[in-house]
Amino acid sequence: MDQQIRLVEAKYKKEAILPFEIGDTVKVWVKIIEGDRERLQAYEGTVISIRGKGINKSFIVRKISYGVGVERIFLLNSPRIDHVDIIRKAKVRRAKLYYLRNKVGKKARLVERLGVKIPKHSDLIKNTAEENTAAEENNSASAE
Repeated sequence: MDQQIRLVEAKYKKEAILPFEIGDTVKVWVKIIEGDRERLQAYEGTVISIRGKGINKSFIVRKISYGVGVERIFLLNSPRIDHVDIIRKAKVRRAKLYYLRNKVGKKARLVERLGVKIPKHSDLIKNTAEENTAAEENNSASAE
């Protein structure tokens, strides 16, 4: 039974998602379907929570829009999410940043982590493509 669940999860799990953490400012590119058109819409904010594991992993992104705090829950492996860009990384000492809901303005700022290399989505795609071609070459060499 466990093996069947793992096979189904592997089918829907996304590999090309950047490893972001709590406190990071991210830009989530969401696919919006309007009639017969499909477009990408960016949602930028601070990750205040990550929960679940495997295919059930989700995260909450909070942003301030026109003076009102807006939170949105995203499923990491949702087909509606195109990709996630990391804008900046912050130094936090909590697993959940729910206390930011009560903070406004400069009090809601997080201290930026300096000297940390922020990975880009394009680099991840290149690395994934290189790994896939290397794996295919190894499989073809071992099959012969």
